[in-house]
Amino acid sequence: MVAAIRKEVDEGKTPSPLLKLLAELDFPLIVTTNYDNLLERALFAANKSPRVSIYKPDATQHTDDLDSDPDPSNPFLVKIHGDISRPESLVVTDEDYIHFVMRMRDKDQFNPIPETLQYHLRRWPVLFVGYSLLDYNLRLLFRTLRWSADKARIPDSFSIDKYPDTLVKSLYDDQLRLVRFVVDDLWAFIPALHGQVTSQMKGAA
Repeated sequence: MVAAIRKEVDEGKTPSPLLKLLAELDFPLIVTTNYDNLLERALFAANKSPRVSIYKPDATQHTDDLDSDPDPSNPFLVKIHGDISRPESLVVTDEDYIHFVMRMRDKDQFNPIPETLQYHLRRWPVLFVGYSLLDYNLRLLFRTLRWSADKARIPDSFSIDKYPDTLVKSLYDDQLRLVRFVVDDLWAFIPALHGQVTSQMKGAA
């Protein structure tokens, strides 16, 4: 199965134009469920040196974390579903997902979610790109990390989704006000975002 996944997502693959544009933007903290190394390649091509934390299913192993704040030139990349170079880290089957969810009860440095990510996810805005909030695992992670946060202090989060699920949008946007949905195509949104951010940076220089 691992060989089939590697062939499908990594072998002979190159970063897409959208991934390259995202890598050029100054995101200090990035979370991905992808197994491949395309994002790392795109970040290196953008002259950045990502610090990577890969999920460890073994509850006795410390989770890789930072000893300083994440910054755009050395973004903290958290691969919560593992990396294809470490087959034991992959979250693929239902049992893998159950194990991952149960591990989220672990304390401090043994929790599969780095403390740096836990801290900033409660305080920074979040941009969901290429994710569907129909993904139960993603919603669980998002809700868990923001469960105890003061609702008046929770920053805005945005999901770029051309076809958001009606029920999920109604709950997370209209009722809970946890995520604002931007109904747009990624191939239109990301180039526009990149153009706007880079033009503002040039104007401020």
